[in-house]
Amino acid sequence: MASPNLVSRARTAIGERVGHLLHEVAKFGVVGLIAFTVDVGTFNVLRFHGGTGLLYEKPITAKVVSTVLATIVAYVGNRFWTFRHRDRVGYAREYLLFFLLNAVGLAIAVGCLAISHYGFNLRGPIADNVSANGFGLVLGTLFRFWAYRRWVFREIPDDEISAGLRQPV
Repeated sequence: MASPNLVSRARTAIGERVGHLLHEVAKFGVVGLIAFTVDVGTFNVLRFHGGTGLLYEKPITAKVVSTVLATIVAYVGNRFWTFRHRDRVGYAREYLLFFLLNAVGLAIAVGCLAISHYGFNLRGPIADNVSANGFGLVLGTLFRFWAYRRWVFREIPDDEISAGLRQPV
């Protein structure tokens, strides 16, 4: 049987890891909410402002433009707030990875929009928003959170910190 001290330390360690993850998820959610507002707001202005917006006939183009703007907002928020404590492997590499992974997230949202808009001929504002900014956004966000933690904003290994090879950011 494990000693009470060992069980207590294990419980504390697990609690700290779960607490840290929940803290990251909450910050990621706040940044995501801001980026979501930029994305959905821009998409709807481009498509529907004044009845027929600048890109009314081009829903995919409108979604690409809105997502690129939201991606810039998300990068700044995630790098300098959500994942500021994580390793930096160089801004150029990090930025490139971030945008490549966001391109995958964009493809997920655009795929949902294209299927709904062109495949099912559901072309109204509600249908376009539910497919692109509902289903597409949820699926893309799940992918991005996992991918950012795995490849963009990596954790510094404990053995490198304890060996003095790197300092936590």
